[in-house]
Amino acid sequence: MSINEKPLISRRTALRQACCGFGMLGLTGLLSQLSGTEPPNPLLPRSPHFPARAKRVIFLFMHGGPSSVDTFDHKPELAKYDGKPLPFKRPLTFAEGKVGGLMKSPWEFRPYGQSGIEVSDLFPYIGSCIDDICMLRSIVGDSVAHGGASLQLHTGSNTFTRPAMGSWTLYGLGSENQNLPGFITIKPTLAHGGAKNWSSAFLPTPYQGTALGNAGLRARDLAEPIENLVSNLTPEFQRFELDMLQKMNRRHALAGEYDPELEGRIQAFELAFRMQTIAPEALDIGKESEETKKLYGLDREETYDFGWQCLLARRFAERGVRFIQCTHSTGKVQWDQHTELYRVHTRNAREVDLPIAGLLKDLKARGMLKDTLVVWGGEFGRTPVAQEGDGRDHNPYGYTMWMAGGGVKGGFAYGATDEFGYYAVEDRMHLHDLHATILHLMGLDHTKLTYYYSGRNFRLTDVAGNVAHKILA
Repeated sequence: MSINEKPLISRRTALRQACCGFGMLGLTGLLSQLSGTEPPNPLLPRSPHFPARAKRVIFLFMHGGPSSVDTFDHKPELAKYDGKPLPFKRPLTFAEGKVGGLMKSPWEFRPYGQSGIEVSDLFPYIGSCIDDICMLRSIVGDSVAHGGASLQLHTGSNTFTRPAMGSWTLYGLGSENQNLPGFITIKPTLAHGGAKNWSSAFLPTPYQGTALGNAGLRARDLAEPIENLVSNLTPEFQRFELDMLQKMNRRHALAGEYDPELEGRIQAFELAFRMQTIAPEALDIGKESEETKKLYGLDREETYDFGWQCLLARRFAERGVRFIQCTHSTGKVQWDQHTELYRVHTRNAREVDLPIAGLLKDLKARGMLKDTLVVWGGEFGRTPVAQEGDGRDHNPYGYTMWMAGGGVKGGFAYGATDEFGYYAVEDRMHLHDLHATILHLMGLDHTKLTYYYSGRNFRLTDVAGNVAHKILA
């Protein structure tokens, strides 16, 4: 059965309705033993639609919305017209309070690398990697509120519960490591959609994301629970216990129609058992060299937390995890500076700049950047006009994200916003286009990666989306 087909009848329903009942079950079990086969594993690797440029994705989510005009989209006109009114009507906004005139960036921009792409002084370390980065300066979303914008970035919809981008990737390609989850989100925020941002929604439960901690916890505090992955019971006794539990679950499943939650629970128990053999080692960063730890900023308190996330992302990536997300958030909205832009954006950038550059350099040194797609961005950007004196409001009409590795052009800037950085005006890239492009780099045709549910075929890009072929290497 292809990934686009809907099963006509579940194996449990067929068994219950068949006249031979448990006799057929016994025969099936005997034949399975003789042939060495097992029930289908939904996470087994599958071939892409066409040759892939990237094997995996690392998504670096900046919760709250970094300001593009203060980071990666230099607008000299803001300095020229600083304090003057915006010369056109403002679109729908999130907050109308104390809106001022145009506000120049408090940071200087300078060119980096052979490409000469300008980056602000907020990100000197990322600037040093600019020739490996593809800037996307014309991203467009549909929501001015964090909740809807975050959902659309992660799932393609700003109003309905839909499968996450990582779930679609796992559904299309399966997992390269059967002993680890194929989709891991490290320290995700519980706000603005929470688990919906890594949920599989109507896709089968095995494709949902596995959360490692949450944004309200410090990285250092996550070490002790990780040790509890290893049970005090012997593997033989655990296997016996798990088999008995699975028999009970499957017997219960035979009594009714197909239950995706029960199927997901069965798969989760199996995965949890297998994880004991590899997860503790994957999470043990103590074996990394001091040089590597320093590269990610683990020797500094301000960069330790996100550095730990980025280092884990690399370790998961080299162990076959298909989709990994790192979230920069404190449990609050980290990059949401309606006021105190200079102070808080400066703090935020210091926490992530070095670790992100360390990740890019480490992946490149290990030969992994060429088939690992790194994606950076928030749920929207921020306005070029001031708010509350020295802050900026939400702006989904034209903002910057970037990609690196995984088959995109390095040292390349795609798209553009207007002279003030408010609207995307060149090579406009809606989030549906972003998702279509990410799937394309993974070898998946977004129009063919569908799932039949509630009377229609659904996909990550809904009924839209165009691949940005200009950014492909």
